[in-house]
Amino acid sequence: MAASTSDASTAGSETVKPGMDSAGLQYSMILEHLIGDKKPIKDLNPAIMGGLPAAHKSDEQKMIERGMESCTFKAVLACVGGFVLGGAFGVFTAGIDTNVGVDPKDPLRTPTAREVLRDMGQRGMSYAKNFAIVGAMFSCTECIIESHRGKSDWKNAVYSGCVTGGAIGFRAGLKAGVLGCGGFAAFSAAIEYYLR
Repeated sequence: MAASTSDASTAGSETVKPGMDSAGLQYSMILEHLIGDKKPIKDLNPAIMGGLPAAHKSDEQKMIERGMESCTFKAVLACVGGFVLGGAFGVFTAGIDTNVGVDPKDPLRTPTAREVLRDMGQRGMSYAKNFAIVGAMFSCTECIIESHRGKSDWKNAVYSGCVTGGAIGFRAGLKAGVLGCGGFAAFSAAIEYYLR
C-alpha cells in the first residue's frame, strides 16, 4: 500500500513543475485553453449572441449607402433643410414685426392683407436662400474636412465653421472675414459640445 502511494506521488511529480501544486497546474491548463493557442476560434454570430442576424446587403443597397454618405448628398440635404428652416424663420420674424407691409412714404396708412403677405413671403424667401447657402457650405466643407482628416470629431465642425464664417464675412473685407471665422467656429464648437 505504501509502495503504491509512493508510485502515485512520483507519477504525479513528473507532470508537476517545481514549485507548482496540482491546483496551480490545473489553473494554468485552463488559462492555456481559454487564452493561449488552444483557444478555439468562435464565430460571433449576432443570433448566437442574442441579437438579430444581419442580412447581407445587395449591391444596390451598398450603392445607395455610398450615395447617401457622399459629400454631395449631405450638401444637398443641408441646403434643402436650410431652405425650409430659413423660410419658416423668415415668415415667423415677419409675422411678429409691426412694420411689415407699411409703406415708408405713407407710414400712417394701414397696410392691406395682400401687402403684409407679400412682405412676409419676400422676407421668408430671403431668409430661406441665406440659410440654404450657409447650410450647404457648412455641410460640404465639414464632409470634405472629415474625409481628408479621416476622423469624425468636434474639430471638423470647428474647422468647417471657420471656413464657412470666413467665406461669408470675407465679402465685407478681411476684418469681417476673420471675425466671421472666429464667431462661426466658436458657435460650431458650442453646438458640438452640447450635441455630443
